Amino acid sequence: MRFAILGTGGMGAYFGGKLALAGHDVTFIARGRMLAALQSDGMKVESPDGDFSINPVRASDGSRPPDAPVDAVLFCVKLYDVAEAKPVLERFMGPETFVVTLQNGVEVVDMLAPEIGRDRILPGASYVSSNIVEPGLIRHVGAAGHMDFGELDGHLSPRAQSLIDAFAQTNVEARFQPDITASLWAKFVLVAAFSGVMGVTRSPMGVVRAEPACLRLLGDALQEAETLAHAMGIHIPRGHGESLVRMAQAMPPNLKPSLLEDLEHGRRLEVDWLSGGVVRLGERIGVPTPVHRVIHAALKPHARGVQG
Repeated sequence: MRFAILGTGGMGAYFGGKLALAGHDVTFIARGRMLAALQSDGMKVESPDGDFSINPVRASDGSRPPDAPVDAVLFCVKLYDVAEAKPVLERFMGPETFVVTLQNGVEVVDMLAPEIGRDRILPGASYVSSNIVEPGLIRHVGAAGHMDFGELDGHLSPRAQSLIDAFAQTNVEARFQPDITASLWAKFVLVAAFSGVMGVTRSPMGVVRAEPACLRLLGDALQEAETLAHAMGIHIPRGHGESLVRMAQAMPPNLKPSLLEDLEHGRRLEVDWLSGGVVRLGERIGVPTPVHRVIHAALKPHARGVQG
């Protein structure tokens, strides 16, 4: 298949690298030092399931359309870059191109639909931990990871099957979810709460877990987001938040969400679509969200990074 990776950060580079290693035609859309490194030295990935490198790499800043449209775009940009990325996305699309969105929030479909149409979008969620060590060098930690994705109508389409087949040639699984909205919300509850609590405490999982007050805060943030999901008619399991608190006990003590990594490095934050998204959606349907309101307010001054 012919892929474009729009947003070559840790996640996009890892997924795209695995697809390229399996023989697929992959274009990485990047900018700045990352683009320069890919074009000059290729990509290196350090991973517990085997280091690998890709050289040469087809990389572009996306300013010009490719020779032919791609079959699929893995849309991996941060939520604050969605508006800027829309014109680039459209340059790579043909009549049959579909877009797999892999953002952390639950609002990206509505953000993209006016430009490309809802029928082009396959919402997804990434379960892989990988980061940029330096331009061109990606470090993957933990398990090989997987991607959940689906069609908005719940049916396994030929294009969805083609994505499953493409990833089947790697050791990263693309899992089709008939109720992708519920899958996205299950992850959103986790990411909004874990990112928010570890962000406001400036602490990794081990510290949060060891301090009872912080662990209670994490549980409250999870429960609040779960309550919102149920009020919106989203079919996530009852007690999902409690199960995530238990899951936290087995997480690596040095685990940090990307929001905390971004905060520590003075980068922009996605908080407006994480805790801020919980608050916004709660206001829309009249569900109080006091925990996430405080988290959002505490992190909002840092949302634009050190350049803000």
